[in-house]
Amino acid sequence: MNKSIALLFPGQGSQSPGMGKAFYDYNPESREVFEAADRAMPGIMDKIFNGTAEDLKQTSVTQPAIFIASCAAFKAFQARFTGLKSVVAAAAGHSLGEYSALFAAEVFDFKTGLKLVEYRGQILERACLRSPGGMAAILGMGRDQLGDLCRQAASGGEVCEMVNFNCPGQIVAAGTVKGISILAEKVQGVPGAKAIPLAVSGAFHSSLLAGAAKEMEQKLAGPVLKDAWADVYCNCDARPQRGAARIGKNLVTQIDHAVLWEDSVRAMIDRGVQTFVEIGPGKVLAGLLRKIDRKARCLNVEDPESLNKTLEFLKSSEVSQA
Repeated sequence: MNKSIALLFPGQGSQSPGMGKAFYDYNPESREVFEAADRAMPGIMDKIFNGTAEDLKQTSVTQPAIFIASCAAFKAFQARFTGLKSVVAAAAGHSLGEYSALFAAEVFDFKTGLKLVEYRGQILERACLRSPGGMAAILGMGRDQLGDLCRQAASGGEVCEMVNFNCPGQIVAAGTVKGISILAEKVQGVPGAKAIPLAVSGAFHSSLLAGAAKEMEQKLAGPVLKDAWADVYCNCDARPQRGAARIGKNLVTQIDHAVLWEDSVRAMIDRGVQTFVEIGPGKVLAGLLRKIDRKARCLNVEDPESLNKTLEFLKSSEVSQA
């Protein structure tokens, strides 16, 4: 059977107060996820459902919260989409979302995944305190041109690197506060380009987080990962992976290396993916997909209403549910 669907999972920045509450109220599989999470991290469910947007901005809270909400949405989708494994070819997640993709691909169970994500949020928070930095979204520039400006901004001993290749004309840079400030000034001199500072706590995916990558490597030496049942396109190399050993290494590399999101999406399309289903809070990835390939179809599952619409489309389309 032709497998033409890929599952996408969002990362930090997609969170919103109350995310997943409707699934908790109406879907027993989702409720099990939230309750298991609250047993492992007492009070996390209250923060997700009742916390403010400011409460959810703290990295050590945001990361497990998005992972929990995404896994709960996936379990609701899985429960109602008969024959999911027969039509899903691949999965991918943006940064943090890679852990949700690996959960969906059964590389680890929910409890193990939550522990890893909780630890990841903690070490990133600590790393950002040790090595303060910032990030900026750069619009209207290509990789080569922006790469030159990043090197110029870093020439005085600062750090300035391209870290998120999201879609054509949208690349995120990260580095020291001064390095990003210098880059923003340089971007202002480029016709049609724009630098937008991001409200984040540090320079995620940059070399400033090398220490956190080493901590993650030690953490991943414990849990036993399993081979994935579908191709997982990892952030750091945009290549399909199924082997547990390689996936584990990529989770370490991901900490202080760039997210090759555009490359990952194009690779999935080149291998025959026709329909993408974004699972979890928000529609950030759907927006990026439209800029990468306007012909690609993207559905989403973030609440019972969107789940029903997605299932109706899949049932009425050429996608088979054998």
